Amino acid sequence: MKDIDQEALKLHKKFQGKLATIPLVQVKNKHDLSLVYTPGVAEPSRQIAKNKSLAYDLTWRGRTVAVISNGSAVLGLGNIGAEAALPVMEGKALLLKTLGGIDAVPVVINTQDADEIIKFVKLIAPTFSGILLEDIAAPICFQVEDALQNIGIPVFHDDQHGTAIVCTAALKNAAKVVGKKYEDLHVVIVGAGAAGLATAKMLLGYSCTIDSCRKIQGQKSVDDLIVVDKIGAITIGRNNQNIYKQQIAGFSNKKNQQGELAKIIKDADAVIGLSGPDLITKAMVRSMNKNAIIIAMANPIPEIMPEEALAAGAAIVATGRSDFPNQVNNSLAFPGIFRAVVRGRLTKITQEMKNAASDALATYIKNPTLTNIVPDMFAPDLSEHIANKLLAIRKA
Repeated sequence: MKDIDQEALKLHKKFQGKLATIPLVQVKNKHDLSLVYTPGVAEPSRQIAKNKSLAYDLTWRGRTVAVISNGSAVLGLGNIGAEAALPVMEGKALLLKTLGGIDAVPVVINTQDADEIIKFVKLIAPTFSGILLEDIAAPICFQVEDALQNIGIPVFHDDQHGTAIVCTAALKNAAKVVGKKYEDLHVVIVGAGAAGLATAKMLLGYSCTIDSCRKIQGQKSVDDLIVVDKIGAITIGRNNQNIYKQQIAGFSNKKNQQGELAKIIKDADAVIGLSGPDLITKAMVRSMNKNAIIIAMANPIPEIMPEEALAAGAAIVATGRSDFPNQVNNSLAFPGIFRAVVRGRLTKITQEMKNAASDALATYIKNPTLTNIVPDMFAPDLSEHIANKLLAIRKA
């Protein structure tokens, strides 16, 4: 990893980041200037003043999204601040363009206050087609996203829903490979932050706001799921649970099992790691059901290394890393989702659309195998495939 670290640092220093603005129109003379600036630019402004929706046709708003972070939960590095989050946000913007054909602007903001983030996003919303929230720590990320669902453009927190979408797709295909029904799976999630709770909701077929949860009609779900945090299993009536953990407790962990991960993981069919390095041991894997599925997404060091999990008897192992088979990474989902946002001028991304994105990822792989349960992020037309599925949901 040290070689990659130094190579990445050299690249960022060479180019002073990863993005630049490139004009679409050349200004070579006074006539060109009069078209792009005064006096000609006044006419587009007059037309937009009469009909604000024309901003989508006459400005970059119709093809551009913002990638916004406060740097409070960056990769596996924690709360490292806005400036340190900028390289990651530049990377997300670059992937939106490369994989989804969508222009994107990285924006980092120097606040840890939910109300200030909400206000900021509302104020800049007229500039963009959609907002991709990134690396904002739980629990304020839930409050922020929930408050921004009716501002006229989609606001999508990738750490929550991007993770849930790709994990669900991976688990569906992994179940097929090992000969188990998805609806019969007993799943353990390690980590109760943004990613863990959102993934739990999707796997159980629920959609939640800060006030309530609803079961999605017709949505397949796993048989049971237990979320484990630093204290232990999330259960009804447990102390030290915020309202979001309390929500999950209400429709997970059927038998109200209590205890730490080593106890809870016993006889599980699958474990999904969305927490930190080295939290899953060989002994834990050996205690799971036969043909166990391990999705260990902590980066750069997963909850258990693939070779250790396989040696302990796991049938399928996935990580978030590109140097191992089965890379389960949010980049599989968000470029296609925002491709749909721009093409369809969506005003929000519904839970049904998120489920459609997950199904699109899973079905892209026609014949999943032990080492191929999700598409490669450079798979041909993947973002278009996902976008089409989302837009079909809107039309239904």
